[in-house]
Amino acid sequence: MSGPNLSIFDISGRAMSAQLVRLSTTASNMANANSVASTKDGAFRALKPVFETVGGQAGTATVRVAKVVASNTEPTQRHDPGNPLADKDGNVWEAGVDNAGELVEMMETARQYQNNVQVLQTAKSLTLDTLRLEK
Repeated sequence: MSGPNLSIFDISGRAMSAQLVRLSTTASNMANANSVASTKDGAFRALKPVFETVGGQAGTATVRVAKVVASNTEPTQRHDPGNPLADKDGNVWEAGVDNAGELVEMMETARQYQNNVQVLQTAKSLTLDTLRLEK
């Protein structure tokens, strides 16, 4: 694996950027979780980022978001004749979002982000300590 030299700051920074996209898609999913549409095709489907490895020198790598795709969670049909979006049979389609799964995703993403913040803080502290030793 050859590529650019990646410092610990590059690796953690890129990982944090990827986690930020993950958190944004999760927030979007949760915001649209209770939305309805008049057709199955028009219903919101949860968004998921697809990550790919970005390599550096041997033994170092980080991650980036290659793309964001719609999940395969199917929307559900609900009978709601009073809804203005209801079809002729009185049905609407609820967004294909798993609320519990999205909450777990949000907690995991926040932890991953915080782990990378801690890596950056430790690297900064070690760098500063090394510079102080040279004085």
